[in-house]
Amino acid sequence: MDITSRKYTDFPFVPAPHRNLMADLVSPMENRLDSQLKPCTLPSDVQYYYKWELPWLALFQIRPYLFSGPSYLSLSAKVDFVLGSWIHSMLPTGGELNIIRLSAYMDTSTDSPNFLIELIQSSPTSLVFLLDLPPRKDLVLYPEYLNTFYENTRLESLRQTIEKLPEVQPYYSSALYVRCLASPTTTTIQINTEGAGRMEEIIKDHIHPVAKEVLGIWLDRCIGGRRNVDEAGKAYLEKRDRVIKTKCLEIVESDIGSLFPRLFGPDTANRLLEAIREAYGE
Repeated sequence: MDITSRKYTDFPFVPAPHRNLMADLVSPMENRLDSQLKPCTLPSDVQYYYKWELPWLALFQIRPYLFSGPSYLSLSAKVDFVLGSWIHSMLPTGGELNIIRLSAYMDTSTDSPNFLIELIQSSPTSLVFLLDLPPRKDLVLYPEYLNTFYENTRLESLRQTIEKLPEVQPYYSSALYVRCLASPTTTTIQINTEGAGRMEEIIKDHIHPVAKEVLGIWLDRCIGGRRNVDEAGKAYLEKRDRVIKTKCLEIVESDIGSLFPRLFGPDTANRLLEAIREAYGE
């Protein structure tokens, strides 16, 4: 799987616990999903971009679903596409910004939740961490969905084990729309430590095992489990997914439009945006 190339899993700008965490997530995702996905077709200068004089480095991998037959012939749920990325930059203050993200989006043959993990580190002692299985149905209207994917799993207890750490505080996105997309068991936190060693310890001993188990739940319940979706259900999912993807794309376009042209140049930024639009079905 292209997303597990050395340039991705051996991300050189974060400590070993961060790299080990991502490698242990990408590997089982690769083993489970590789046959369902096309290779990444982004041009090499869009997949991996560097500007040493700043310095800015970034890697993007988008792997869309490989159609191989009717959904009823498959023993597992279908993934629409997988997106993996990391960005590294020097800040004007002299510090470093590192962003690592891995997400998987399901298609309308299933109503199973998506998968998302993101680490945003602005200093060795400060990190924002997101881990969630974002729901694709209204949890108030569909209590069975809430029971299946959230209440009858260990997601809530896993969330609590991390949030009980004294260095952890809740993190709230400034975008209210983004908050609406999260599940009730989302881990959306900010970690502040007195030293870099403690941050690495938290990643290794707490974040890593929790994230690995959450991914395991997603692979077993969302990829491995069969969900029967009728035509009305598919229409609902298509409409809901489209609204969410359109809104998320607006946020991405805002980031790319204001930041990426300065970092990568307008041509590379535009080609990356086009690839993301295609993945999102725009």
